[in-house]
Amino acid sequence: MSGKFIVIEGLEGAGKSSAIASVVTHLQAKGIQAETVREPGGTPLAESLRDLVKKKWDEKVSPTTELLLMYASRVQLVDNVIKPALAQNRWVIGDRHDLSSRAYQGGGRELGDELLQKIRKITLGNFTPDLTLLLDVEEKKGLERARERGELDRIEEEDLAFFQRTRQRYLNIAAKDPSIIVIDANQSMLDVHQSILRAIEEYLF
Repeated sequence: MSGKFIVIEGLEGAGKSSAIASVVTHLQAKGIQAETVREPGGTPLAESLRDLVKKKWDEKVSPTTELLLMYASRVQLVDNVIKPALAQNRWVIGDRHDLSSRAYQGGGRELGDELLQKIRKITLGNFTPDLTLLLDVEEKKGLERARERGELDRIEEEDLAFFQRTRQRYLNIAAKDPSIIVIDANQSMLDVHQSILRAIEEYLF
């Protein structure tokens, strides 16, 4: 079987990390080699860009600057890690991808989807995930979970309205794209993982 690229998306506190672990375990039980990557990050250069994005600066970070840093990190990961893995028929499970920028910078930062689509075309071309699983969590609940994990980074400290815009953009895009499956992340972790594995079985096998 050829390699597949699965992306797990969602707001802070949606449960992406545990969901990714569940997916990897499921695939390994099927004899499928799977590796995980995260965005921003995933290569030495991309991890340095992640630090720039997450760091709390003594100046205002322009939304466009943030956006370009995200795509610079993303294309580095895609070209150096994801595409080579897929070419070797390995599966890749991603913690965030292009949809995150469309939601966070396009929606949360209100840059709009037209700009995002232009930058996406320049940097990624026609490269897209085989399946995206959007873990949809109510904004306040997600932020409460994130705070329980420890100190918040620069983006996680945004106000509630920012995350409301981000979540709405996620859902608006998902409603028009059949390759994005929305999973109710407000339910129990067990139910979330079962929903994810059902979606993978239905759409990729």
